[in-house]
Amino acid sequence: MEILGQKPAAPTGAHITDGTDATFMQDVIEMSMKTPVIVDFWATWCGPCKTLGPAIEAAVTKADGKVKLVKIDVDANPSYSGQLRVQSIPTVYAFWQGQPVDGFQGALPPSEVNAFVEKVAAMGGEPEDDGLTSAITAAQEMLDEGSAADAAETFAAILQEDPNNAAVYAGLVSSHLALDDIDQAEAILNGAPAEISTDPALEAVAARISLLREAANAGPVAELEAKLALDENDHQTRLDLATALHATGRSQEAVDHLLDLFRRDREWNEGAAKTQLFKVFDALPAKDPIVMTGRRKLSSMIFA
Repeated sequence: MEILGQKPAAPTGAHITDGTDATFMQDVIEMSMKTPVIVDFWATWCGPCKTLGPAIEAAVTKADGKVKLVKIDVDANPSYSGQLRVQSIPTVYAFWQGQPVDGFQGALPPSEVNAFVEKVAAMGGEPEDDGLTSAITAAQEMLDEGSAADAAETFAAILQEDPNNAAVYAGLVSSHLALDDIDQAEAILNGAPAEISTDPALEAVAARISLLREAANAGPVAELEAKLALDENDHQTRLDLATALHATGRSQEAVDHLLDLFRRDREWNEGAAKTQLFKVFDALPAKDPIVMTGRRKLSSMIFA
């Protein structure tokens, strides 16, 4: 029996922790770079919290490591709940790759809680193992080794067997990008089945195409660097330079310039720095150190 006003027992389990404002960056932002994190904002006096808490803990425990749960008492830790504009409790946010990506307010039936946790857990993704796995791996190795034409031929053959495989579509698009055939790459992307059009793999190659199109109009890197040296507050030139740098493979420098632009004026041009950062992040592998460090730095600025 719970005594009124008494704090419930600390959560148990390897995937459930009590969070604080002091540990938010480590427990939520950094952890979400590799595993989705659900944050449950609650308070001891909140009646619905007593219903939601056990349900969401049970669902996270069932997920067995595919998602983490961080429980934060808003009375003891008001900082991040305020920054996230938590106006009523319980409020639940899901974080992935350092950013809030979903959430809800109020207590939900256990079935809806389970569905929410399952959806968040799926964001982390796991490669599917089917009969075509070895062929896909071989095609990717061809692409990585510079045999883009052979990779394109192999990916195209795999699509004949598995026409709804987003990873294979992305590989075929990437092969044509490696062959400097942006128009064909874009045509293939546009021809992907609607049901997989929002898959992260296809969104990644879409971001690459968008950046390459923008880079074509951005200007030579040397000219942009010289222009920015004359006026470090020329935001448009800094944005163009970042785009051009990424197109030439200098992604770390591109991210550094975009973070600098965000620091100087996050609202400039309707948040163009943040938008472009997400494009670069999407265009690179999710586990790339440039992406993980860049997202962490951006989150630190947002929540500063």
